[in-house]
Amino acid sequence: MIDELGKNESSCRKPDDSVDGTVVAGTVVECAKPGATSAIDAAADASAKDSAAMMETFIRGMPKVELHLHIEGTLMPELQIQLAKRNGMMSKLRHKTVEDLRGAYNFEDLAAFLNLYYEGCSVLLNEVDFYDLTAAYLENARRNNVRHVEIFFDPQAHTSRGVPFDAIVNGIHQALVDGEAKHGITSRLIMSFLRNLPADDAMATLEEALPHADKIYAVGLDSNELGNPPEKFRRVFDRAREEGGFLAVAHAGEEGPPSYIRGALDALHVARIDHGVRCMEDPDLVQRLVEGRIPLTVCPLSNVKLRVFGSMEEHNLKDMLHRGLCVTVNSDDPAYFGGFMNDNYLETQRALGLSRSDVVQLGCNGIEATFLTEEKKKQLRLELDTYVNSFPASGLHE
Repeated sequence: MIDELGKNESSCRKPDDSVDGTVVAGTVVECAKPGATSAIDAAADASAKDSAAMMETFIRGMPKVELHLHIEGTLMPELQIQLAKRNGMMSKLRHKTVEDLRGAYNFEDLAAFLNLYYEGCSVLLNEVDFYDLTAAYLENARRNNVRHVEIFFDPQAHTSRGVPFDAIVNGIHQALVDGEAKHGITSRLIMSFLRNLPADDAMATLEEALPHADKIYAVGLDSNELGNPPEKFRRVFDRAREEGGFLAVAHAGEEGPPSYIRGALDALHVARIDHGVRCMEDPDLVQRLVEGRIPLTVCPLSNVKLRVFGSMEEHNLKDMLHRGLCVTVNSDDPAYFGGFMNDNYLETQRALGLSRSDVVQLGCNGIEATFLTEEKKKQLRLELDTYVNSFPASGLHE
């Protein structure tokens, strides 16, 4: 899965920016222009004419990338019950039917969600389970027109139960290889450390991961944010970078304060911030993120489900986008939060009144924020440009 050009850091660089990433604060990312008209320009021309029906059709058909997706969080109730039965785990589940599981998804904060999330993890016991989980997600991604995905996995949630590290990573990796052959979806795999556990535990997990550096592209940091600042994992990330050649990302600024975003940048040297919505509370931090073109992988439905925002109408994604931040749309844990990529785009667009050009800007940001080579980014930009330029400016009516 690791291309021959080596590991590539994400960047929300405009095509005409200098290689060092220097930009003027407040500039907006554009897709590369294969012809006279870019995707952003074409979308801006059409935005005023869009009906609700046309916008939905446009979003569903738009080629997308996803950068914030926890593979364990894609475990749909049907598959959870299926795996529990296959592995003789039904007696250990609190919720023994699909209907009971769906009813349990009315959690109100991150801690309550994580309890349910880890219960779901308990049915994943072997390489075949992780393969089936990943293959099922890729099928959903195909239906959502996802072309590239960068997937988190949480090995500590499984090795702590006695599941071998090799079984986890090999099952996921093989499904990604097969998924690319079957669906044409490319991928990067990101190993996340659980920040609520000691740093020594993360270091031991990194030790197990080093022999799999050909499969793992980056390391990340997730789970309970409050009380677990990024600085706690400085040594782990230093070693991951120096010995594994791994790039780095981190969850920050979801429930935690803006200072956690600064900590992720300064102590962990991350290439992307996962979530990051609380950056807007710190104008100096916003300026730094804009000038550095540091991507923010925002998950709108997740943010509302976990009460980061009271409603989608209160979400600050549109404000972030219009401030020039490199914000992207992602599904996080779609089985638990009510939607995959199309749902996240659609609900956000409807609630915030995003224009077609806003939606395309989000798509462009996603491409630029990937860990792909510039050549592969160019291919994705061309596909998006072609789609936007071929989509009718009007003709669908409510």
